Amino acid sequence: MDVGNSFGLVETYLPQHIIALRLLMAAVFGAMIGFEREVNTAEAGLRTHILVAVAAALFTILSFEIFHTIEGGPQGPQADPIRAVEAVTAGIAFLGAGAIFRSGRNVQGLTTGAGMWLAGAVGVATALGFYIVAGAVALFAILVLAALRAFSHKVLGHKGDPGPDAMGRGEKP
Repeated sequence: MDVGNSFGLVETYLPQHIIALRLLMAAVFGAMIGFEREVNTAEAGLRTHILVAVAAALFTILSFEIFHTIEGGPQGPQADPIRAVEAVTAGIAFLGAGAIFRSGRNVQGLTTGAGMWLAGAVGVATALGFYIVAGAVALFAILVLAALRAFSHKVLGHKGDPGPDAMGRGEKP
């Protein structure tokens, strides 16, 4: 008797532990980006970026699993898994666009939307097994978000988040 089938598990192209590892790594990489956002803004933060990265990873894994279960003719499967990646990208772009709003001459939420889109791309890369690329991009995102925030506030004198106060909290305008 197959133990996996007694629990209702289906046979997968990727081993179950690899799928779990990829989802976990997507959560970690999404958390890296989200943590920086959480610490410095009240906008989409840790939880949102984790959910976006894991959802993107899951949809990508499912798409490729489905692709590998389709029996095609003599030419092999007649499905296109790239369409699923495009759908994930479009869905995350839609979610990110919802974070962007205009108030008078100011546009806010662009960085939040871009961060969610990037977390989705990191999730897709992780799902495809590109762990080093996904991790490097997550680190790069943190550097861009943190370093350029400091640069814009100190060198360019942009207003907004003035940085932490004496107790390490961001001041409210």
